[in-house]
Amino acid sequence: MGGDEAWARTLLPDGVKILRTETLAGGWSSLVRRLALSDGTALVLRSMRRPELAARAVDMIRREAAMLRLLAPTDIPVPRLLGVRLDAPHPSLLMTHIPGQTHVGTEGAPARAAALAAQVTRIHRFRPPPSLRPPLYTAWAWPGEIRYPDGTARRAMWQHAEHLITRDPPPFTGRFLHRDFHLGNVLFGPSGEVTGVIDWTDASWGPADLDIGHCATMLALLHDDALAESFVDACGPRGEHHLYWRLLSALAFAPDAANAGGPWRALGRTDRTPAVLRDALERHLEYLLDTFE
Repeated sequence: MGGDEAWARTLLPDGVKILRTETLAGGWSSLVRRLALSDGTALVLRSMRRPELAARAVDMIRREAAMLRLLAPTDIPVPRLLGVRLDAPHPSLLMTHIPGQTHVGTEGAPARAAALAAQVTRIHRFRPPPSLRPPLYTAWAWPGEIRYPDGTARRAMWQHAEHLITRDPPPFTGRFLHRDFHLGNVLFGPSGEVTGVIDWTDASWGPADLDIGHCATMLALLHDDALAESFVDACGPRGEHHLYWRLLSALAFAPDAANAGGPWRALGRTDRTPAVLRDALERHLEYLLDTFE
């Protein structure tokens, strides 16, 4: 049994054993395993194992643990934290298993988009004490470092979109953010209800439009702009600087949404190839500029 699982075993009640381990698909930043226990229950073990995230691994696990503690008494459905291990080769946390499934297919997508909107606005309504707020958001797209798709015929459009985020961030009203809110981090029950919101390693303080823009971009890439905009509509009125935050979110996926595409394909959306995602991202940028500029 690996070191992470051996540690998890020390947190189990006397007499309870791990019967089997299942690696859960759909994640990118970490190894996530479901531990089936001898008492009929299950736990989830998350371990940060990606070498490129090693410098941030302890902070990510520490932040998620803090957020799970903070959110435990709220109406936001999160796992219950059972243990944190920071001084290991692979920082890990152990938490309860929430029933539900991730869904990235086309059937039922409009209803799921509406459920996502209701859930993210609930997250944004949460007001933690100032001393317990998560850190200020970090931008995931940086002017001068945007990778344009090879051979794109729309280079001028990409350059213009990048130019629009070169100014200082506009003023915003701070909100509690999940920061990586999308279908892959939301669990749904058999009736389409949201049963859980997972992966709080990047929880932040910032404008609501960052969560909304990130999820909308994901929906545009996974489905289309119409579904993405129905989600945004359901989130409420757009702010004065909506385009800035939407572009900042969308450009983070350049040039072909590699971090999203791999997990989606693992979940069955093999049609979301790098080429398809590259074209979808270009269409989405064009849509944003034509609609909101």
